[in-house]
Amino acid sequence: MVPGFAYFVSVLRKDFVTECSRKLAQDHITLSLLYPILYIGKHPSCSPKELTQALNMDWGFTQRSLDKLASEHLISRQRDEKNRRCYHLELTDEGCRLYHKSYDLIRAWNEQKLSVLTPDEQAQLTTLLEKIVQAEGETSHV
Repeated sequence: MVPGFAYFVSVLRKDFVTECSRKLAQDHITLSLLYPILYIGKHPSCSPKELTQALNMDWGFTQRSLDKLASEHLISRQRDEKNRRCYHLELTDEGCRLYHKSYDLIRAWNEQKLSVLTPDEQAQLTTLLEKIVQAEGETSHV
């Protein structure tokens, strides 16, 4: 039996998680905290509600993640001047450093994995994967 699509996705995800986890551990960050950092970095002044919805997280997990990121001095919470019950999320200088490091890490992983393909094959793979993701209704790119 030929391995199916799920097998290939699982193998690549395992490799990505292993590589990212190893490199992020140097900064005491888990992979689960990486995505909020990436989202906040791309969407400065977003609200916790926007973050929760964009990353499909539950509210409790969002709050625990934000508490951890704040305690590590990676984000700040700024109260909304118009509505004191709301606040906006910003990366600190250290959060920005980690944001850029994370993108470099992801880019390097992508380049290493895709290096076995020609540029045309890379473009074709990207097109096919985008088609699958769009069919699932996913629109958020972290």
